[in-house]
Amino acid sequence: MKTRTGVSRCLFIAVLIGLAMAFGTHAQDGAVDRARRMRMVADQIERRGVTDPAVLSALRSVPRHRFVPEPLRARAYEDGPLSIGDGQTISQPLMVAVMTAAIRPRPGMKVLEIGTGSGYQAAVLSACVREVYTVEVISTLGRRAEGLLRQLGHKNVHVKIGDGFDGWPEHAPFDAVVLTAAPRKIPAPLLEQLRVGGRLVAPVGGDLQELVLITKTQNGLVTEVLDAVQFVPMTGKAASGKPPGE
Repeated sequence: MKTRTGVSRCLFIAVLIGLAMAFGTHAQDGAVDRARRMRMVADQIERRGVTDPAVLSALRSVPRHRFVPEPLRARAYEDGPLSIGDGQTISQPLMVAVMTAAIRPRPGMKVLEIGTGSGYQAAVLSACVREVYTVEVISTLGRRAEGLLRQLGHKNVHVKIGDGFDGWPEHAPFDAVVLTAAPRKIPAPLLEQLRVGGRLVAPVGGDLQELVLITKTQNGLVTEVLDAVQFVPMTGKAASGKPPGE
């Protein structure tokens, strides 16, 4: 004969089983995505030399698949860029890791990002620094990214729709600047808005591009070429070939 305690325990187990059956699919999907994310970081990022603990932690925690269009989510953790519409892409995970590590992110930093795109780079930065100010010229992408970032709890990311050439002077100076689209030449306003001691990382060029790291010192700018890359071109004033105002 079952005791009252035994009956209560059976009922409790039955409830747990019911909940598992009701939500099992979603839980399994979450577990699968987490496993894919861990594998992505181990195989694509750590093995290629990125060691910054904050960057690795951010890449493990930010759900990259949420920033990829639904039809492509099965490929979200592959080693390459993916289309997000409007002629734009979400960068290869390794590039996100390399660029984030290049600015040496720290919790107290204020960072400017040019090219919000899917919002993934901003989300990774958000997990590493104090404030992220990100500018997107394509309004549909910017608003979509802003909504998703809010939904995922990235309250320290601020999105502006506008031409990234101009940066975000109201919140300058920035400790770092990250460009996710390639200008032929770094826009002067972005260098002006970088504080002394700050670091700017960007793809630069046309058909042939280089990922460059610029450090602003008391004596001027120090430039280092990190790698050959291929990013979407920066649009707006950066693509016009004309000085602002012309």
